[in-house]
Amino acid sequence: MPNYRIIVDLSDRRLYLLDSDIVVREFPVGIGTMLTQTPAGDYTIINKQVNPGGPYGAMWMGLSRPHYGIHGTNDPSSIGKLVSHGCIRMYNHDVLQLASLVPISTRVTIRP
Repeated sequence: MPNYRIIVDLSDRRLYLLDSDIVVREFPVGIGTMLTQTPAGDYTIINKQVNPGGPYGAMWMGLSRPHYGIHGTNDPSSIGKLVSHGCIRMYNHDVLQLASLVPISTRVTIRP
């Protein structure tokens, strides 16, 4: 049984999926702007919603910090940039792959 956790590195705009401290997947992400920064800290995934609509793309995974999550996008050109209101934005195919692997309650560390 995998022991997954997620690390989001804001400085390199990458999301890392770890299994027992070994990186098993790596994805590019879009993060918050200078005015609406993605909050560093330790969180957990508390819910998932497929096709939530609007700018959230193919998947929403809500974090234990209210109003923040890891989600897809309807604007793939935004990945790798400082564009969101603080959420972690992923390509739709990447967020679907990630959501299929990680259960609710997976730990998420966001680091500067």
